[in-house]
Amino acid sequence: MHVTRWSVPVATRAPSGDTNAYLLEGAKPTSDGESSSESAILVDPAARTDALDRAVRDRSVDHVLVTHTHPDHVGAVAAYAAETDATVWARYGRVDRFRDATGIEPDRTVTPGTEIPLGEECVRVLDAPGHAPDHVALEAGHGGPICCGDCAVREGSVVVGAPEGDMRAYVTTLRRLWAADPPALYPGHGPEIDAPRETLERLLTHRADREQRVREAVTGGADTLEAVLEAAYDKDLSGVRDLARATVRAHLEKLAVEGRVEWDGERAAPSADD
Repeated sequence: MHVTRWSVPVATRAPSGDTNAYLLEGAKPTSDGESSSESAILVDPAARTDALDRAVRDRSVDHVLVTHTHPDHVGAVAAYAAETDATVWARYGRVDRFRDATGIEPDRTVTPGTEIPLGEECVRVLDAPGHAPDHVALEAGHGGPICCGDCAVREGSVVVGAPEGDMRAYVTTLRRLWAADPPALYPGHGPEIDAPRETLERLLTHRADREQRVREAVTGGADTLEAVLEAAYDKDLSGVRDLARATVRAHLEKLAVEGRVEWDGERAAPSADD
């Protein structure tokens, strides 16, 4: 299966300033056993560009999917769906969210494990929540590369901010991707990740380190979100303070569920078991 990345400038908080749209392509079998024009899936069309328009026109786009419905991933779903007459997919149980984000009704729904035929191969939908509650990843062929959306980036880290983000789910997603051991990860922002396990281990370590700092802040007496934020970060947060605050909240929620701190949404305290 062939995967092509198209960098699309769009309003996003990602450092790259753009979102990656992907075309997953597989050859269509014919009655005589030969391969004809390629069938394609368009993934995360964040906006229209001349280059992406040409790429879509040159292919037989049969399906449109998104890894999740954040605004910087869905801006051109409706336009390309109308032009290609492709089947539009949304995550089962999240159709209202998809409709609100894209302005259109999906044709079909997916669940983790759904396989969408693409030529002589198929694309398999993987559960990948954490960054967003409706997040999925797409495995391009059995044992193939994975379009991971905003699960991972080659450099830096992914924002997992409450209430939208779930840190426990995100860490589980990273571990599942590590276990899958794909040959490559194609992220929602930035270049291809050609050393997936190394990158996933780095992201897991980053989350563990930040979580430890949050917990130490609470045990050290920080009892409000702002106080924990100040103690857990030692870098300039200009321009990203809201994201850091949401991240700290997500860590506090995870630690509270695991019984390692107390957190009621307003006040934090060390766990009674400490």
